[in-house]
Amino acid sequence: MQIKIAGLSDIEETLKLHYKYQIDSIKEEDKNDGFVTTPFTKDQLTDLIIKEQGLFIAEQNNQVYAYVMAASWQFWSAWPLFQFMIKDLPSLKYQGYTLSTENSYQYGPVCIDKSLRGTGLLNEIFDFAKNEMAKRYPVLVTFVNKINPRSYAAHSKKLGLDVIQEFEFNNNFYYEMACLTSKEK
Repeated sequence: MQIKIAGLSDIEETLKLHYKYQIDSIKEEDKNDGFVTTPFTKDQLTDLIIKEQGLFIAEQNNQVYAYVMAASWQFWSAWPLFQFMIKDLPSLKYQGYTLSTENSYQYGPVCIDKSLRGTGLLNEIFDFAKNEMAKRYPVLVTFVNKINPRSYAAHSKKLGLDVIQEFEFNNNFYYEMACLTSKEK
């Protein structure tokens, strides 16, 4: 399994994996094991790769088995939920930082094919993406929908993210979570 920064040639395989676990297209029996809520297009992934170098994948034999997305708040600002989060950043403090669009970035979504869940791949791809983003930002910020307990457990227990607040947006309830991208401050 190779973990790398995705290139344009990886978009189709990434979208295939995404569609398999996206809330609008996931099999009903797979929902309890986690899902991705935000749909993405080929153009959006193209921008994520070209402008942000923010798509990280685990692949083998040209098949994508996992991905992590991570990008600046500017990139995510096209979505209303992220506009809401950006506006709220200055009111949040984490590990000595008053959060801002300059010192933090939005991590996620993350998606792992169910055949590889529980193998440690989540930690590997998360650490790879976090180390790449640490070159630009000291703080990772993300959110987890409260209706996705598997994702919450993975982020809080396996990855060690801290809940910095809970919030409501568009009749959905979320945990907002953060971690430092490196041990040094």
